[in-house]
Amino acid sequence: MMPSIWQSVEVDPLSPVPLDRTARVRLWWEIGIVLALSVGRSALYSVLQLVEALGREESLGDQSASVNPGASASEFWPVLYQFLSQFFALVPVALAIWLLWEPGMSAFRRIGLDFRRFGGDFGRGFLLIVVIGVPGLGLYALGRALGITVQVDASPLDASWWTIPLLLLAAVRAGLTEEVIFIGYLFDRLRRLGWGWWTIILSTAALRAAYHAYQGFGPMLGNFVMGIVFGWCYRRWGRVMPLVIAHTLIDVIAFIGYPLAVAWWPRVFGVPGA
Repeated sequence: MMPSIWQSVEVDPLSPVPLDRTARVRLWWEIGIVLALSVGRSALYSVLQLVEALGREESLGDQSASVNPGASASEFWPVLYQFLSQFFALVPVALAIWLLWEPGMSAFRRIGLDFRRFGGDFGRGFLLIVVIGVPGLGLYALGRALGITVQVDASPLDASWWTIPLLLLAAVRAGLTEEVIFIGYLFDRLRRLGWGWWTIILSTAALRAAYHAYQGFGPMLGNFVMGIVFGWCYRRWGRVMPLVIAHTLIDVIAFIGYPLAVAWWPRVFGVPGA
């Protein structure tokens, strides 16, 4: 009998190993450094941006935020710097994978970031898009209608042949950064510290929500739910790859498909003057 697409396939139940005080302190320092270099730093800035936005005279719904930095795609150097920026943004991901590496066990295989089960991973990733991506778009539209979500400019680049590759690279970077660090790395490290699975799932989901706070309350709620669903799926499957695939494709839709949707249905997304 073929296993259900939601069925557990390869879960590595990492049992907490008793650590002495020195090992625990060292592990907490490691986690702090990784977060300070990546999603933790971004989450702090994101929350501060939301606080700043709430303190302005204009309502949250009248404000906007950019997911990707703007640049004129007709100019070579600004676009080159953006490509390099996306590349160097992957360094914390490489650091997390390096820290997860142990003798005799590849970190890629350990967290399921490989192509051994790509067909099944893609199928699961596609289902996650349906479960998370479509409702998330509806939640964003609802947040815009209620005035509790800023207008998100996902792709502020001019039209050019390298615009699409740059946005695709940004989507891959976001998928790898969030899923490898939020899920693969933190689940491993927090489990070693003795945290329970649901404590880990809810904590990382809350951090993911804070990471997207600059977009407003709607995306915060959506990403918190996404973190719970993705955390549950990782606990069940033991593989990060389906989550990376789903996250990357959701961002591809957001970065490339979303501007088209706004152009076609501006009233639905609360575009001023539509």
